[in-house]
Amino acid sequence: MKFKYLLFFLVAVTAAPWANAQSKVKLKDKTPDVMIPHLTRESVRSLRGVPGNVLDTIDTQTPGVQIILYENNTWKYYRDPSAAIKTDAIKECWDEDAIDPYRQDLSSLPDKISVWVVDTLNQYKCPRQVKVYSKFGMRHRRRHQGVDLPLHRGEPVSAAFSGRVRLSKYYKGYGNLVIVRHENGLETFYAHLAERSVEAGQWVDAGDKIGLGGSTGRSTGPHLHFETRYRGYAFDPQWLIDFESGDLRHRLFVLKKKHLSIDSKYVPESEDIEDEIHAADSLEYAAKAKEAAEAAAAKYHKVKSGDTLGGIARKYHTTVSAICRLNQGLTPKTTLKLGRSIRVK
Repeated sequence: MKFKYLLFFLVAVTAAPWANAQSKVKLKDKTPDVMIPHLTRESVRSLRGVPGNVLDTIDTQTPGVQIILYENNTWKYYRDPSAAIKTDAIKECWDEDAIDPYRQDLSSLPDKISVWVVDTLNQYKCPRQVKVYSKFGMRHRRRHQGVDLPLHRGEPVSAAFSGRVRLSKYYKGYGNLVIVRHENGLETFYAHLAERSVEAGQWVDAGDKIGLGGSTGRSTGPHLHFETRYRGYAFDPQWLIDFESGDLRHRLFVLKKKHLSIDSKYVPESEDIEDEIHAADSLEYAAKAKEAAEAAAAKYHKVKSGDTLGGIARKYHTTVSAICRLNQGLTPKTTLKLGRSIRVK
């Protein structure tokens, strides 16, 4: 009970998501002074499992906001989804079929857009902690709208942030696609899913399963295509997330318009262009697969005292000229150094 009363006191002190008692710093800019908490400089770790069973729920002074107590004496703020879906950012230009429901001209956006990514009400879960396979940007003369994250077919895919599912359907090159809209105005895309676990209009919390990994649509193999967009315009998700560590880079994210471009819009000039990109990706994927297979099958010999190229060739049933082709700079006249590794197959 003491813990419960302590939390009631905490609610009274922190009527807003960020308490006035927190330290603040001024940003030097030509724009009016902006006060932000020092906490925005800290990275945010991905959710690690479930806190535990819910022990109690406490109302706060803010309508629609509650505190959830867990049996392991941890707690978190929680916004009632029925209140969240009524916010302007969620309701504006709502469309459960279109990729870009905003259709807003880039020139109408401000040069800098400040976005609270996580705060006391919103948590974060890395959609896939792994090295990025294919990065955002120009690829085969066209812009790749997100990042590709490798995963196995059937692995669960989680929502990065809490929000309302705006679109859940099979959509052209994306294959099985889920788009989640968040209260800060951002949207996250999860594509090539083998299976979708949510429906349009449904509320999901950070870490909730929204589907299973797959290779539907125009895909060269199982992976998650993940996008971040603001008012229809894509920007590099790596500005937000360090996928290798799983950490969120910023609590308060300042998105600059220069990172957006009219070329970011999803719909290409024609379907033929997407087919061209897919064909080029397939060739690149096949070439990498062949290279990897050859590397796995390669054999090496470590030079020992008395070894000669002729003797090594006879041992591995090959020729001196074949060994020289496999080793850059190696010729029949090269003096072999003890301990050197020579590729023989």
